[in-house]
Amino acid sequence: MKPVFRIDFVSDVSCPWCAIGLGALETSLDRLRDELGASIHFQPFELNPRMGPDGQDIGEHIAQKYGSSPQQQAATREMIRQRGADVGFVFRPEGRGRIYNTFDAHRLLHWAHEEGRAEAGDGEPGQQRRLKKALFAAYFTEGRSPASHEVLVEAAEAAGLDAGRAREVLASDEFADDVREREAFWREREIHAVPAIVIDDTHLVSGGQPTEVFERILRKLAERRRETGPGA
Repeated sequence: MKPVFRIDFVSDVSCPWCAIGLGALETSLDRLRDELGASIHFQPFELNPRMGPDGQDIGEHIAQKYGSSPQQQAATREMIRQRGADVGFVFRPEGRGRIYNTFDAHRLLHWAHEEGRAEAGDGEPGQQRRLKKALFAAYFTEGRSPASHEVLVEAAEAAGLDAGRAREVLASDEFADDVREREAFWREREIHAVPAIVIDDTHLVSGGQPTEVFERILRKLAERRRETGPGA
């Protein structure tokens, strides 16, 4: 029997390295599909929890946060674009225009997880992954705001979720406490940067690693599982 791993993918929808990391992880799992299985569960992390509703110009934001020049930012955008292309993800060549608050996006992702949990049992709620990827595409590929309820509802519908129910969630404070609790949980576990990929609650992979890194780690863990049993 193939070993099956639980993977908690701690990330923010406004993080380009999270989109790259997810693409690399999915590619590695596809390559290893005859050797192992995995269920991915997306966990909330806000890079800018105090960001206002209108967001901030991305160049201004990055300059304030990291002190980088326009030339350095352009070089980073091109590197990100190339890394995305390597895993089949399309970043707009001009990059992002603004950075936004993503709390409502995380509430919607939590709802998507709950919607799919009854169907998936202990496995992966597929609706959540589809929504996550739709949100990445809306922001990084199409240049749309992940804070916009219209964008969030359209992403939910594209993921196969009920648009009317998505609107109800967004119009309320539903799942707000759940998201805050999960964010606090991961902070208490010393997760302060994303993506943070936690495999079977014991093995941490940090950053948007290349496909080969995920492949090597997963294969090693699968070999250990076969040698020592599920509790290893």
